[in-house]
Amino acid sequence: MVDIQLFVSPVWLVEHLNDSQVVIVDCRFSLADPQLGQKQYQTSHIPGSFYLDLNQDLSSPVGKHGGRHPLPDINHLAQKLSAMGVNSPETLVVAYDDSRLAFASRLWWLLRYLGHERVVVMNGGFSAWQQASYPVTDVISKPETGNFIPQIKNELVVDIEVIKSRKDLPQVVLVDSRESDRYRGEREPIDKIAGHIPGAVNYPWQEVTDSSGNLLSQLEQQQRWGNIATAEEILVYCGSGVTACVNLLSLELAGIRTGKLYAGSWSDWISYM
Repeated sequence: MVDIQLFVSPVWLVEHLNDSQVVIVDCRFSLADPQLGQKQYQTSHIPGSFYLDLNQDLSSPVGKHGGRHPLPDINHLAQKLSAMGVNSPETLVVAYDDSRLAFASRLWWLLRYLGHERVVVMNGGFSAWQQASYPVTDVISKPETGNFIPQIKNELVVDIEVIKSRKDLPQVVLVDSRESDRYRGEREPIDKIAGHIPGAVNYPWQEVTDSSGNLLSQLEQQQRWGNIATAEEILVYCGSGVTACVNLLSLELAGIRTGKLYAGSWSDWISYM
């Protein structure tokens, strides 16, 4: 099988629907309606795909600190992945959503964090799949037998103490991935306090794709990060550690591998204020 590193097209995926070494994961979700993604999956999804829920599977319960979407329980997620037929390290996991990669990128990053390099996102999401008139189904995929073994890469994630101690160092850049008006503190629809972490620069995650959810070219990704490409460390956050993963994917597409996720993000930062 061709080794594809970061993303696949709907054309590629439709040709590999029956590939035993490919596992497809539907990551659709709505922050405004947490049940919507599950309902969408039950109604219509890519044949053979499994569903992972942002709140139930890709995050752990909210606590006093740690943000609105703390990193998931590793054993729980590993069991879920094994039941989808994911084997370490050979299975290629393809993640898709319908939100400009917001939630598919979360799974992409989590699998990288858990040491599974063979994970990609589907460019364009479910809308691109539908627009191509490719097959959909409401048949729920049956559990498979896999063996997913996490090998955690702690160097890919940072906490608030690391942020406080490193964000102002000359070769470190702190990136806020939220929309510019939220970064500026002019609007805050979710968290109790508006604004941004002092010293952060703003790279809105929506700029990684076009309005249809298709990734911009590698050259455009490189140009986007041009001003900070040489930083020794790029610490990336958003509201809760989800859409920051879209920027981390963008950094990888640009060939920049110094990005790290502040998992708790703004919602964790303000929990100490």
